[in-house]
Amino acid sequence: MPSLTLSEITYYRSQLTEYPDAMIALDEIVACDGDLEDAAINLAIAVGQLPDRTDWLEGLAKRYRVEICQEQIQQELSQGHIIPVINHLIQAKIGPDLLVIPVIFYVLKIGIDDFCSPLNLKVDL
Repeated sequence: MPSLTLSEITYYRSQLTEYPDAMIALDEIVACDGDLEDAAINLAIAVGQLPDRTDWLEGLAKRYRVEICQEQIQQELSQGHIIPVINHLIQAKIGPDLLVIPVIFYVLKIGIDDFCSPLNLKVDL
């Protein structure tokens, strides 16, 4: 499962100081030794959700796929600009704001191109 290093967490902390939910999410990621899945599950429980499988973060990220894979959002992520992406996903109201951060980090870790590739598949009939 994707994880963040301490240096990545430190970097994101410096970038996201104006986002209290991001600080909470980063604290949880630290508490989980960088493991994004464990942190996301703990955060989900904190907001009243009941994660029921081990690949829960992947499933959650898929719910955000259409929004994340919009061309402008893909460009922002590929350039490392996560603040516009956070704002976009919070405004989309797909899930609790607190879970947006682990979703974005998950997508960054697996790669935006790989994450969005299912939307680029064409079905030949």
